Amino acid sequence: MLEFTCHCLCRHFRDGRVPDFQRSRDAAQAIINGLPKITAHQRKAVNLCQFLARIAEGKSLGYHFESDQRISPLESALSIWIQLEKEESKLEKLHEDIRRLILIQAVAVYIEKGYYKEASEVLDRLDSEPNKTLRMKLTMIINRRDPYVPFLQNFSYNLLMDKIKSYIDDFLKKSATNFLIKAAVKEVEAKRLGGKASQDKPASVVKTNHGNILEMEQRSHIEAHTPLNPEMAPFPRIKKRGRTGACRNLQNDLQNLKNNAETSSHMLTGRKKQRWTLEEDKKLEKGVKEFGMGNWAKILIHYDFNNRTGVMLKDRWRTMIKQHKHFVFEVSWSKKLVDLSADMSPPN
Repeated sequence: MLEFTCHCLCRHFRDGRVPDFQRSRDAAQAIINGLPKITAHQRKAVNLCQFLARIAEGKSLGYHFESDQRISPLESALSIWIQLEKEESKLEKLHEDIRRLILIQAVAVYIEKGYYKEASEVLDRLDSEPNKTLRMKLTMIINRRDPYVPFLQNFSYNLLMDKIKSYIDDFLKKSATNFLIKAAVKEVEAKRLGGKASQDKPASVVKTNHGNILEMEQRSHIEAHTPLNPEMAPFPRIKKRGRTGACRNLQNDLQNLKNNAETSSHMLTGRKKQRWTLEEDKKLEKGVKEFGMGNWAKILIHYDFNNRTGVMLKDRWRTMIKQHKHFVFEVSWSKKLVDLSADMSPPN
């Protein structure tokens, strides 16, 4: 299940399917939390899932994965990437490029928003980074206070994403197909051949090479979910009629996984929903007056919001604006009614 979910997570990240990626991310976290212990052969899949979850939130400075809330998603991703590199038998140039780009962007995301002090603090926390020349270059950029230097444009966030997608492509080619994909392919073949293929020629599907299995699995995914929308689960649908006991058990397992993922969606961030207090609303209003609407990360840094994120601040501010407009409309309408009744009243 972990291998299958890891494959889904990688493909959705590579293809830019955000809703599907988020569902696979939550499902992977639910599986990881349910493991009694992480074995050596599971370590790479666990690290890769956690790494991609952090990279996906790389520019969200109000999003935290560590207990120390000063640690940005990209700093956390860098530490996991170093663990992933230890799992590799031979380090290639691609691994080096990704590590360098994560370090640069961990600093650049603060520089782009004008948070130069925070950018310096990131460099201080990454003191163990062996590339001293790169550290000196980033220090000079911070001191110049210029977010548009060619160096940062040459090592952009988009370049980092492209490099990671190249790594994912290589990972998907090298990793073995797991039993869930094989079972899904067998079910698709059974439906296409009128239910005979799974009984007459089971081996012909299982022995298909890795590339064909992935192609058939992707084709069945498209047929089952065309058009795709955020409400659909990232697993092939299985018809109730004529399915075997194994397929029935597989669907039950997937449904249990979905239920676990829904109840555990907060586990990546360790947060639970909590009501906004009047004090928090006042802090948010002060923050918007001081730093301007849209600077949620900066407001988050300067005010204590009890474990909130930048996205939460944005959504709350939108709600406050709607409530204010509704109140103004009611007051204005009441005043018009009073004026109208005064005009219609007979003279004394």
